[in-house]
Amino acid sequence: MAELVVRLRQRLKLTQEQLAARLGVTCPTVNRWENRKSRPSKLALKLIKSTLEQLGAEDLLTQYFPH
Repeated sequence: MAELVVRLRQRLKLTQEQLAARLGVTCPTVNRWENRKSRPSKLALKLIKSTLEQLGAEDLLTQYFPH
């Protein structure tokens, strides 16, 4: 999941702070995800998946959210 968060943030060209605001979490939370100190909650994962769907990021959806 850490790589997914980094790749999503890079695609959106957002800072950790900006991604945190978009997902409704704190910047330290995004930092912990990226540094593998914690994992996104189920709600955060739904928001991440929704963001990927909006971006049309099929490669990341297939890799991280297989059916």
